[in-house]
Amino acid sequence: MAHAFLSKRIVTPQGTQPGALLVEGGAIRAICRNSEVPSDAIVHDCGNDALLPGLVDTHVHINQPGRTEWEGFNTATRAAAAGGYTTLIDMPLNCLPETTTVAALEQKREAAKGECFIDWAAWGGAVADNQQHILPLADAGVLGFKCFLIYPGCDGFTMIDQQQLEAALPSIAQSGLPLLVHAELADPIDAATQSLANADWRRYETYLASRPDEAELQAIRLMIRLCRQYSFRLHIVHLSTALALSELKAARHEGLPVTVETCPHYLHFAAEEIPDGATLLKCAPPIRSKENQRGLWRGLHEGIIDMIVTDHSPCPPEMKRIETGRFDQAWGGIPSLSLALSIIHTDSSHRGDTLEDITRWMSSAPAALAGLAHRAGSLQSGRDANFIIFDTETEFTVTPGKLHYRHPVSPYMDATLRGAVKATYLRGEPVYRDGIFAPTPSGREVKL
Repeated sequence: MAHAFLSKRIVTPQGTQPGALLVEGGAIRAICRNSEVPSDAIVHDCGNDALLPGLVDTHVHINQPGRTEWEGFNTATRAAAAGGYTTLIDMPLNCLPETTTVAALEQKREAAKGECFIDWAAWGGAVADNQQHILPLADAGVLGFKCFLIYPGCDGFTMIDQQQLEAALPSIAQSGLPLLVHAELADPIDAATQSLANADWRRYETYLASRPDEAELQAIRLMIRLCRQYSFRLHIVHLSTALALSELKAARHEGLPVTVETCPHYLHFAAEEIPDGATLLKCAPPIRSKENQRGLWRGLHEGIIDMIVTDHSPCPPEMKRIETGRFDQAWGGIPSLSLALSIIHTDSSHRGDTLEDITRWMSSAPAALAGLAHRAGSLQSGRDANFIIFDTETEFTVTPGKLHYRHPVSPYMDATLRGAVKATYLRGEPVYRDGIFAPTPSGREVKL
């Protein structure tokens, strides 16, 4: 039996149009005029609420197995469903064991069984000593690889130096999969930190000074050189400095396969507005100045930054050191799965951006990075019927009950946001609707 979702605003690759989204057998059958809806279809009239493709988040720390007390597949995918996401790609660190071998990948798959409200997939890790595991991981179904050029904050997932990285790059290039790089180098950070030996670490200004733009700039220059030499797909994760945009633009103009992401917190918050002791806003790289934020928005508008992903990185509240407010001791990470679409819709609407822009940044571009554009990221005939009903007019205040992930703490608490997800559909079935979740998780691992 076909279902027809009527809307005055269906966001498609060809533009936003009125009509009906026809869904049958878990897939999109067609987008048609209302007059073309089959007489036997079950009709759902969404009125002026927009129909968007389900969002795709390629930067999420689910932390299971091993650190489920931080998050977990069940809570992460619930929060994601409430936020309009239908696909998450899980980062290979913070879980135990880290996803750096096929055996570890299989443990993650076992942990995910029966837990996921939406679809998921895994990135593999490229670490100091797992070069021989790169191609087996690719064959086993990871969608790409993540590496850190600096200590990542947990011992089991080791940073990779240039020599170790160059040993892995031929295999990464052979796989055809992207390499996602945490692009900060240690030397500028070490030098800055030494100069701050007697500084007050409750001040955000101190933390910001400890992670200078130069650490990102040097790392990005290195990776562009290696991309040119080894011909692999390079993806820069969570870009925080707008100073790198000109060099990234030049690399793209040269024809290098470079993509770039940024995150809601870099686009919403600015260093000048962060109070001392506000460790809920600690992340790495750090949130920088208001002027820098404007530069990141320009990067999105000019197409130098391809996508917006959350870098959802939760932890138990005590790890944020809220009681002491010391940035040097607090865990770095900002969870936002349930709020990201509303944050970006609120902020981008002031800049004249459209739902088509948001869909490109938060759905189609991440799907393309992950190699899933054939099934996710756009409303087109034959794709999975993963879509959301989005009320662009409703305003709401962020409260703990809006978060849905394991630990309901957030730097966005009490913010007023405009735009609410009314329903999220996975393969044509509602997994979240009017504040209610499906009784049984139906997400699955997606593969290339």
